[in-house]
Amino acid sequence: MGYVSAVSVPQPRAASAPDSAGSRRSLGAGLLLGAAGATVVLLASGQTWAEGKAAVGGGVLPLSADGQDVTGLPAALAVVGLAALVAVFAVRRSSRLIVAGLLALSGLGAGLSAFAGASDRAALDEQAAQTTGNTSATVQALSHTAWPYITAAGGLLILLAGLLALRYGSRWPAMSGRYERDGTPRPRKAARTAPDPDRPEELWKALDRGEDPTREA
Repeated sequence: MGYVSAVSVPQPRAASAPDSAGSRRSLGAGLLLGAAGATVVLLASGQTWAEGKAAVGGGVLPLSADGQDVTGLPAALAVVGLAALVAVFAVRRSSRLIVAGLLALSGLGAGLSAFAGASDRAALDEQAAQTTGNTSATVQALSHTAWPYITAAGGLLILLAGLLALRYGSRWPAMSGRYERDGTPRPRKAARTAPDPDRPEELWKALDRGEDPTREA
């Protein structure tokens, strides 16, 4: 009497499902971090970074400098970061890595330049010299706000978005190439055949045009 042993057949696992979910999460995080970081940098760069006073005559004149007065680099790099964030989805393969690297460098540059501007006094010294008419005048009672550090935090968010694009960007979807020309020749439409003058519809068309269809050409 024979015995039949039941052998379990291994079932294929859906390995692409976790990868797809991870790609969606990294994509969403990258978009959120990049957009939020650029927004923070652009908004914080327009706020007051430093305050001080300049001696004018027998009194003092309050002075203030916003982020654009101190350095315009963070805002400019935030714009570059936004453009790179959009361009990540327009390119593929090695080009995507290059754009992702540009995104990360934009965030790094924005953060470092903002952090360096947190202790800057050159902008207010220049204002003091212009206000007093004395080129050697300097600002007094100098103080700095928290906005440079907030700007630097925004640059850090852009940097994190770039790092995510470098790590997971190869799995992210790209813009549709439906309308891209790849250089391959397009099939030509078949040439229209000459109409048969003996067909009833052609006879009616000739009569509508005022022609005599019974007359030979």
